[in-house]
Amino acid sequence: MTATLTPPPTAPVQPPPTDGRTGRSTFTRRLRADLRGVYIIWYRDVLRYVRDRARILAALGQPVLYLFVFGTGLSTAFALGQGGDPNAVSYRTFMFPGVLAMTVIFTSVMSAMSIVWDREFGFLREILVAPMSRATVAIGKALGGSTVACFQATIVLVLGVFIGVPLTPTLLLTVIPLMFLLAFCLSCIGIAIASRMRTMEGFQVLMNFFLMPMAFLSGAFFQHNNLPGWLLILTRLDPAAYGVDPIRRAVLEATGTDPATVQALSLTLFGQPVPTALEALILMACSLVALTLAVRWFSQQE
Repeated sequence: MTATLTPPPTAPVQPPPTDGRTGRSTFTRRLRADLRGVYIIWYRDVLRYVRDRARILAALGQPVLYLFVFGTGLSTAFALGQGGDPNAVSYRTFMFPGVLAMTVIFTSVMSAMSIVWDREFGFLREILVAPMSRATVAIGKALGGSTVACFQATIVLVLGVFIGVPLTPTLLLTVIPLMFLLAFCLSCIGIAIASRMRTMEGFQVLMNFFLMPMAFLSGAFFQHNNLPGWLLILTRLDPAAYGVDPIRRAVLEATGTDPATVQALSLTLFGQPVPTALEALILMACSLVALTLAVRWFSQQE
């Protein structure tokens, strides 16, 4: 007789789940990895800043020079306010928001220099091969640079008490978020530029060419209005101008400046003062565009 071999019973093949649980689990793991990467990159930049005490003190030199030397020297040459009354708004008070913005501009944009530094020493490549998206690197660097810039500008904000700017809770709750939003926008722009640079020398030359026009066109030292047509257009194209203006409004209102004078010194578009909400939206839109370019250029370069 011939024995008949029967195959062993096999377990029925289960179809893959169709309720999306596997996909959600993978998405959750990736999201956690990206958030952890953003935190680590942000923490690294903040920790490097906190440990460098000389950097903190040196960064105060330029604001103090502009505010107490440059501002005091030119205060007698400017009459800001209705009717040309020189006592309506002192030039130092007018320039103080510009000094805050300049601190934010230089600190946030120059913080992107660490990207070029990390690329030269190979650390950036190690980050980019980690299991996280390119957007994680750009967002982490932008948040780190904006946090450092906002903290540095907050230190300068305390100096306002020496020129008659009261540090009220309303002023702090208004100005600090505006400084952070401006810092985030400029950090994204700096990161987008740094993602295309290969050498530290090239980045420094480009930043020197880029930073000073941005700072002066922001209205840090002069009014946005009553300018020649070509200069008027350039000031409206400068994203930093939409950060200086709401900060200046908050500072002038905190000092008790007449509302008509505040409106006269505000940034205008088509003859109308630009609302603070619209200026915030413009800064957020610029941040999104610069961040998108930074992520794209990171993918192309590395």
